[in-house]
Amino acid sequence: MIGNDWDDLLKDEYQKEYFKDLESFVLTEYSKKTIYPKVNEVYNAFRYTPFKDIKVVIIGQDPYHGENQAEGLSFSVKKGVQKPPSLVNIFKELHDDLGYDIPQNGSLVNWTKQGVLLLNAVLTVEKDKAASHKGRGWEIFTDEVIKIINQKDTPVVFILWGSYARSKKELITNDKHFIIESAHPSPLSAYNGFFGSRPFSKANNFLISKGIKPINWEIKDDIIVNDQKQKLKKI
Repeated sequence: MIGNDWDDLLKDEYQKEYFKDLESFVLTEYSKKTIYPKVNEVYNAFRYTPFKDIKVVIIGQDPYHGENQAEGLSFSVKKGVQKPPSLVNIFKELHDDLGYDIPQNGSLVNWTKQGVLLLNAVLTVEKDKAASHKGRGWEIFTDEVIKIINQKDTPVVFILWGSYARSKKELITNDKHFIIESAHPSPLSAYNGFFGSRPFSKANNFLISKGIKPINWEIKDDIIVNDQKQKLKKI
């Protein structure tokens, strides 16, 4: 289903009755309604970040439900799509924490390729209906994913923003790992402990202390100025 080491780790899960029921439900939903992300992007978090490469896990609740926002990664939106308020606040904190410029685009794919698993607890949602696929089985699946990561021999940073993500703390019992928790970056709660929490530098400091290459959290915009475009045309 995924195409890397996750398939072997999750093969037993794929055979369980709840997962078969979940798969049937999701496929029916896609056939009748507008569901996000696109069906071939549902498992993007796993495709972009193999188990063996995981350094950091950022847990979200469910995908963005606006048109063309979700790309199968928690908190991330596709390039060219307006950044949701929570992501705007994440970039503000990133700027305050590490000094990086705030990007125009909101795609966090670059993080995933460095070992950051952007995991939503629920992997699909109906258009314009937040939490519409809650309680259908995704949470059982992603809880199992967290348990599998918890067994990892190498240290992992778990970043838990908000009460929902923090409820997953009980699944993280391996003392090799490091948990960073704070309020959610939503405008409703960001000023209650998210701003000033410095999760990015804390994560990197932990990784460095364990001899692990830190994450380059900078998100760069793909901008080609006009004279560069003209040069490219001539080549």
